[in-house]
Amino acid sequence: MAVIEELIRLEDNGTLSFGNYLMDIKKKVLDFEVNGDLYKVKTFREITKLEKNGKMLLEAVPGATIHNFLFNDKAVSFSVESLEDLQVTLELEPSAEYKIKIDDVNVGKMKTGLSGKVNFSIEMKKEPQKIVIEKLV
Repeated sequence: MAVIEELIRLEDNGTLSFGNYLMDIKKKVLDFEVNGDLYKVKTFREITKLEKNGKMLLEAVPGATIHNFLFNDKAVSFSVESLEDLQVTLELEPSAEYKIKIDDVNVGKMKTGLSGKVNFSIEMKKEPQKIVIEKLV
């Protein structure tokens, strides 16, 4: 996998890939339209952030490249790569419980507060890490 030179793109499977953690200067793409929704991405070596219709979906600190990002009401999945360990924030459903897996290893459950935000860390390896966050019923 590699950084996303165009900063955000729609993959053939309907997922999004975005971010470029190798850039020294912050760049952004506004109003990237997919199925009537407008996405905005800001990225560089210090942060990568994705918004949908003005609402934050994902933030990674320091910067990262996110591949095959899929977000729905039951789960979020993506692969991530970066030069350093990451702190990831996702805005999910408020007051819900989620199970987080990193490379098929269950790392625990987290409950969102009223804001719907969940935070977790990823210890980066040389290969991209596969992340799956599933809503518990």
